Amino acid sequence: MSLDIESGRQIIEPIFSRALASAGLVLSRAERQQLFDMIVADILGFGPLQPLLEDDSISEIMVNGPHKVYIERGGKLMLTDVKFQDNAHVLRIIERILAPLGRRVDEASPMVDARLPDGSRVNAIIPPLAIDGPSITIRKFSKTPLTVEDLIRFGSFTEEFAKFIEACVISH
Repeated sequence: MSLDIESGRQIIEPIFSRALASAGLVLSRAERQQLFDMIVADILGFGPLQPLLEDDSISEIMVNGPHKVYIERGGKLMLTDVKFQDNAHVLRIIERILAPLGRRVDEASPMVDARLPDGSRVNAIIPPLAIDGPSITIRKFSKTPLTVEDLIRFGSFTEEFAKFIEACVISH
């Protein structure tokens, strides 16, 4: 049975509230929401990566250990404040990403390439191949396809090359 995140939030919320009350924890509204979101993401989503995956402005996510999570946004690479608990936490999220895809990663096969249902590409490497602990890279699939005009604007195509490609397609 698959549980979508919104349905899961509704199931987890009363349990979360009871746990806070029984522990006598007093949190601000913002702290409570942040903790709740982290728990939901860890139980039902891809843990600390969930908000990054949901952010359409991010094109790539690179995890190089539990405390080094980078993103690419607008063609610029930046270190985030996203953290995993430890290497085991990174490995659990890698396994959670791969399991529904019918893929696995282990010591016998320490590197895997896969594609998420939305088209995003995933590469994961674990020890002994990854010396500093498990790493994962997710190249997100854009929801809006690039146009020839985009490729020209980005400098990937010249106008002449675009016209050449168009002529090739037409003559095919």
